[in-house]
Amino acid sequence: MRAFLIVIGRDLQLAIKNGGATLTQLIFFISIGVIMPIAIGPDKQILADLAPAIIWIAALLSTLLGLDRLFVADHEDGTLLSLHHASISLTSISAAKIISHWLITALPLILATPLLAVMLFMELPQFLATITALLLGTPALAALGAIGAAISVTLKRGGMVAPILILPLAIPILIFGVSAANSFAGAQTSSSAMLFLGAISLLAVAFAPFAISLALKAAEE
Repeated sequence: MRAFLIVIGRDLQLAIKNGGATLTQLIFFISIGVIMPIAIGPDKQILADLAPAIIWIAALLSTLLGLDRLFVADHEDGTLLSLHHASISLTSISAAKIISHWLITALPLILATPLLAVMLFMELPQFLATITALLLGTPALAALGAIGAAISVTLKRGGMVAPILILPLAIPILIFGVSAANSFAGAQTSSSAMLFLGAISLLAVAFAPFAISLALKAAEE
């Protein structure tokens, strides 16, 4: 357990030292919230209706920006190879990477969501539903993103390949995320969408470490 926490702490420390990437994601996330009202128009009701979709699209695209640095730096400096001989399994290390990836990429976006909610004139119930949906759905995005990053770690321009691999798989998460927070969907549909989001995240987080460890082993052979 201690080694597991050390891996997470190391990634968080590196993210703090190289905070420019996280800041870039936040700026990109907020920029979408600023640009969309300009493109759609000043109608408050229309913006409020489209707010969950705008926030989810912004979150999805922003999380894709951080995939290139997830494993590439460890691969280039030899850390990834040394992890094969660590005291814990590569599967556990992969799980720790997913957690740190979510903390570094998704959590700052969720914390910045209230700013977008104000700009998009969201009402409190819709805002709370959106935050809940993001908390349930973004772990799946982090897990899928980690799989894509592991598969493309040895490829040239892997940072461009990983988003292409992951984007089609992330579409169901986007659909259920928007449905869960959409006031037009109805209470029963929103509740069902929340359950589907939670189920997808549980499955993704459970199976992703095994897929990541296999991809990393293949990359180092």
